[in-house]
Amino acid sequence: MRLTGPLRAVAVLLLVGLTWLLASALFGGENASVRNFFSGTSEEPTPEPRPRKYKCGLSAPCPSKHLAFRLVSGAANVIGPKICLEDKMLLSSVKNNVGRGLNIALVNGVTGELLETKTFDMWAGDVSDLLKFLRPLHEGTLVFVASFDDAATKMNDESRRLFEELGSTAVKELAFRDSWVFVGAKGIENKSPFEQRMKNSKSSNKYEGWPESLEMDGCIPLRTPLEA
Repeated sequence: MRLTGPLRAVAVLLLVGLTWLLASALFGGENASVRNFFSGTSEEPTPEPRPRKYKCGLSAPCPSKHLAFRLVSGAANVIGPKICLEDKMLLSSVKNNVGRGLNIALVNGVTGELLETKTFDMWAGDVSDLLKFLRPLHEGTLVFVASFDDAATKMNDESRRLFEELGSTAVKELAFRDSWVFVGAKGIENKSPFEQRMKNSKSSNKYEGWPESLEMDGCIPLRTPLEA
């Protein structure tokens, strides 16, 4: 039976209406997830932006004419120390230039230029090597120190005094397997604000026979040529 003209028109209108409703359900309105599926987009919320990190991983930038640094002492006798300055790794296990004892980087206090890095074995080495390294330092030289394993066994009175002259207050008490990070300077007038020591103690050690690793960061002002 064929539809008459009016009935055919009603059928067409119904078909158009149903088609429009179906399209709305698929590609718009509350079923946007279906639309997003076809368009390749996602309804997942935008993730929170990660906190911005600055040079050497600092949470805030250093002022002008300051050097950003981060020191990490070694963990037990397994993970080596790190010394970062102005986003450049001066000493690390990856660079293969760290070792048991004292890991030291010397930096020009006026320009921020790396002068030298060296490691001194303070368990089985010769303390005279450390003395020869520290005695001739020029005025204004920055000294970055990070311990690894044992940094004190070979220490003598002169080596401790030399570090005290660089601004250290903890070196006089530094003992077997203590963790130590320090930044000092030749010719410093006051005690350095950049120093941490963790005592080796059976009751509080994080690792068997060793205290936990220390981490310290901050900003060091460059000296003017007249100050150096």
